[in-house]
Amino acid sequence: MSGELVRDSVVIGDRTEASQIYNKGYYGYNLSGGGLELELLEALYLVESSRLEVTSDGRVLTLAELTAAAAAAHRDFEIKYIVYRDLRQRGYVVKSAGEDFDFRVFPRGGTPTTSTTKYWVAAISERAILNMADFMNDLDRSERTRKELLLALVDEEGDLTYYRADRNEPKGRLDEQWDGKAVPASLLEDRVLVFDEGGSERLHHHGFYGKHIGNVLQLSLLETAHLLEKGWITVSSITASRKLSSSRFMKHALKFQPDFKLRLAAYRDLRARGLVVKTGFKYGTHFRVYEDDPEKIHARYLVHALPEDNKSTWPEMSRAVRLAHGVKKEILFAWVREQGTEYLRLVRVRP
Repeated sequence: MSGELVRDSVVIGDRTEASQIYNKGYYGYNLSGGGLELELLEALYLVESSRLEVTSDGRVLTLAELTAAAAAAHRDFEIKYIVYRDLRQRGYVVKSAGEDFDFRVFPRGGTPTTSTTKYWVAAISERAILNMADFMNDLDRSERTRKELLLALVDEEGDLTYYRADRNEPKGRLDEQWDGKAVPASLLEDRVLVFDEGGSERLHHHGFYGKHIGNVLQLSLLETAHLLEKGWITVSSITASRKLSSSRFMKHALKFQPDFKLRLAAYRDLRARGLVVKTGFKYGTHFRVYEDDPEKIHARYLVHALPEDNKSTWPEMSRAVRLAHGVKKEILFAWVREQGTEYLRLVRVRP
């Protein structure tokens, strides 16, 4: 079968051949008069599959020549083609999605005339920069149409990794209630100790705060800042009796952790959702998060806080997803904004 390269598409003029191409895979778009217009992605795939030859000025183009023409016409064509080719080989009908996304993918066995779109697909190079604001806007568009957003990451060897992206609203079962006066705590550089045994037990009982070291409760800087805000503790330097206000303690904490405000905002939001929050250091992330008593259940989430203007690399994101998957937890990226904190969940999938 033969098609003619016309600007940035390929046209099959023969009605019979056009019908055969369309009916066996739903390639292209029917033209008035009986022909078929193929996008260059579709044409290249059909040429590679030995189902089509493409001519220009009466000469048959080689695969390399058609690829060069397509690359000149479309930015990142090679990335998009790798994804298109893979999805087609998996048995999906794939169509371009216009300006919002790269592709729309129909369910296996579905067609553009009998089925609705199953996935929006974004084809992404591993070297691309993830702009969180732009990405969350993409997620908004996907959710408005009630379709899944599938990210197809292409590495430098042409291998593909797929992620499903969605918003998440983590919820815990903890209902914090405080009874009694503030518990005195002592500041030692980058950690805080509670020597009062009764106070230690109350803090641990009413929210699983801190970690017991013998009869002493050790609080992290984040826990301390949060408890100070709630009025559950007072903090004094262990070498002086003067109490520290929340703002003064914040200045102290920032000396040890420059992104302390970012982490505290995420920590505060997670606690407000009834979750128990502990350090995620051993997992290479900010927090590990429990839905209830951490002494009785495993952490469900690993959470990493990102600022509003965040720009990340995909290898960083991929590493976090793979690590979470390896320890049987979900990874959530907490996007901290003035309007509130939103949670992005990425899950590695096989479409």
